[in-house]
Amino acid sequence: MSHGENALAGSGRGPSEELSDHGAEDLADVANEDDGGVAEGEAGDADDVGDADEAGADGPAEATTADLELEGEVAADYIEGLLDVADLDGDIDMDVEGDRAVVSVVGATLDELVGERGEVLDALQELTRLAVHRQTGGRTRLMLDIGGFRAQRRADLSELGASVAEEVARTGEPKTLAAMTPFERKVVHDAVAEAGQRSESEGEEPNRRVVVFPAR
Repeated sequence: MSHGENALAGSGRGPSEELSDHGAEDLADVANEDDGGVAEGEAGDADDVGDADEAGADGPAEATTADLELEGEVAADYIEGLLDVADLDGDIDMDVEGDRAVVSVVGATLDELVGERGEVLDALQELTRLAVHRQTGGRTRLMLDIGGFRAQRRADLSELGASVAEEVARTGEPKTLAAMTPFERKVVHDAVAEAGQRSESEGEEPNRRVVVFPAR
């Protein structure tokens, strides 16, 4: 497939070689390092905002729309190559949301590319970002979604954040949530803030979790 061949032009390797370097355990390791949404940052939590994906003092200049569209095209080619190797079918959509490229894959048999809690998806996102970096030379905050997993997870977590914020406002007692990835915590922080309460992240990865407090 021509797109699959183009996808790894920057690395000089085929998709099968890329996949051979990452078994299930390796993919999980990569997912733990990035957790699929570090670039989102976290409200009121400097430790999370300062993650490697966040542009710091010596980070890259803000990407233009053309840059983001290019990232999306490179990522789509890379993912199409992986789908070809895995003999999976999927429609690939590209978009730009804010300051990041978003590539979404929709198909009926893609659950194995997501994982139980999105750990495989997170690892694939990291590999895709690396492929984009190889071709563009720049760091990327590209978001990869497969089968609508992230979109649904975002909706569920937004509802959770709003519900917990309401409970905390009613009881006046803080509430600690289950451990989440940086992407998940960011969504909860936003929902809590929108509900007029405040939240912080506590603990160390992979057990870092959101604590919701009553507004001061």
